[in-house]
Amino acid sequence: MKRAAIAGAVLVLAMGTFAQSNSKNPSTPQNPPAAQPGTAQPGTAQQGTAQPGATPQAEPQGKRPPQTKTQAEFDAYKAAATNTDPAALEKAANDFAAKFPDSEVRIILFKTAMRSYQSANNADKALELGRKVLAIDPDDPEALVIVASVLAERTRDTDLDKDQRLDEAMKMAQHATQTVDTDVSVPAGTPQDKVDAYKGLLRSNAYSIIGTLEFKKDNFKAAETDLRKSIDAYPAQPDPVVVLRLALALDKQDRYPEALTYATKASELTQENTPAGGLARRECERVAQLAKQPKPPACGAGTPATPAQNQVPPKQ
Repeated sequence: MKRAAIAGAVLVLAMGTFAQSNSKNPSTPQNPPAAQPGTAQPGTAQQGTAQPGATPQAEPQGKRPPQTKTQAEFDAYKAAATNTDPAALEKAANDFAAKFPDSEVRIILFKTAMRSYQSANNADKALELGRKVLAIDPDDPEALVIVASVLAERTRDTDLDKDQRLDEAMKMAQHATQTVDTDVSVPAGTPQDKVDAYKGLLRSNAYSIIGTLEFKKDNFKAAETDLRKSIDAYPAQPDPVVVLRLALALDKQDRYPEALTYATKASELTQENTPAGGLARRECERVAQLAKQPKPPACGAGTPATPAQNQVPPKQ
């Protein structure tokens, strides 16, 4: 999830600039009045026609970015956004929301606090702030992914509400795959490559969660499908844990040569002294033996002490 949080910060910075630009003249309408049917506003072409030499402009995709309505609101937002400590940022966001309960930019502050806690590995607070974001916008794909990730990764078999938590995680991750193209607020002027990277990361993480949940339910074929979707959604930077989980899902289906390919890739993407790296190398050696193939150099040396196929790798 950290990959998505980093990419998301780019859009938050852009949104902050957008909020500032729209606070300069709060009395100005945000959108021009609609033209009457069959008429053209001054300086515009009739609907369905193009002015000579004009270059068609692409319609903005996604939701309109949040905006401030008054200078006082913007000044308060700007002051709150200067906090960098997660707890201080959360308090500032709560104070701002109490003072401006209808402000559109509340969600920016809550999302920034959510990411800050997530980057600090404080899953409980990331979950709490993610739910605050979803209370404002239940379709926000980034909050859906982060909340679903915490529920999927932190739910224990002994939890009395295990089934409810995992079911909620599945529904949120699935919903994120549906809203990632329609519910991301993209300020005008944001480079398209950053938007594409952000959406790709969100989509990759959403499918990773779905695949992990399917794996935990022993639905290994379904897990394979979704883990492949996760890798394909962001091929430039594959998540080594997702690659390893795909190897394990293939192993569970007795497809050892394919499992070896992905276990080797997971070994190449990880350090041996990390939990995921150690598990990847044990799985690599195991499936190499079962596939009756030489062990790839990336698998390292040694004999696996624990059967890798019986484990779900930890999220890095």
